Amino acid sequence: MLDVADPKTVLTVQSPPLSKGAATRARIMDLAYDRIVDKGFAATSIEELVEAGGITKSGFFYHFKDKNDLARQLIDRFIEEDEALLDSLESRARSLHEDPLHAYLIFLKFTAEVMEEVLKVRLGCIVAAIVIQDSAFDAGVRERGLEIVMSWRRRYQAWLEEIAAVHPPRMAVDLETLADQMTVIVEGGILLAKGLRDPSQAARHILLYRDSVRLLFS
Repeated sequence: MLDVADPKTVLTVQSPPLSKGAATRARIMDLAYDRIVDKGFAATSIEELVEAGGITKSGFFYHFKDKNDLARQLIDRFIEEDEALLDSLESRARSLHEDPLHAYLIFLKFTAEVMEEVLKVRLGCIVAAIVIQDSAFDAGVRERGLEIVMSWRRRYQAWLEEIAAVHPPRMAVDLETLADQMTVIVEGGILLAKGLRDPSQAARHILLYRDSVRLLFS
């Protein structure tokens, strides 16, 4: 069983071997992800992906109808991986403490650890890139970007409502806004990490949010 307290184990789950075609598709998506979060969607050309991926242009269009189809597949992959990771962290945290507040605090600690490890490898987020550069994407991609943001709100708000039912907050608070604050901190932390070239930024701010939640509901 994975020890979710160690982010390295979360990020190294073994997957079945990919076929040659699937491996090529995954490689193109990895290249595109890095370039989009680094310099933007509009500045990322099919030609540079073809060259970097060592494939032909027809090979690119075999896997993707166009750039927006590539973006859709990128966000769909992100959503699947992100939800699986958050589900895993939440399940592990709840298994360690039955009280929703303490479980949430454990979850936030796990999340901070994972974020620091992730940002050592990749300083960026495809969701932020889509939301910030929304005019560069078609409606389908923009809707997927909004979908993941709303799923984060639902997850955190439901948990905070569970906490508030057991531990009334020490002051009036809008739980939806408090839920959204987690997204603001994570995405803002990624921005700081990239700008300052410091992978610990997001983790440090998540832990500060954790302290705020603990004080609010204690």
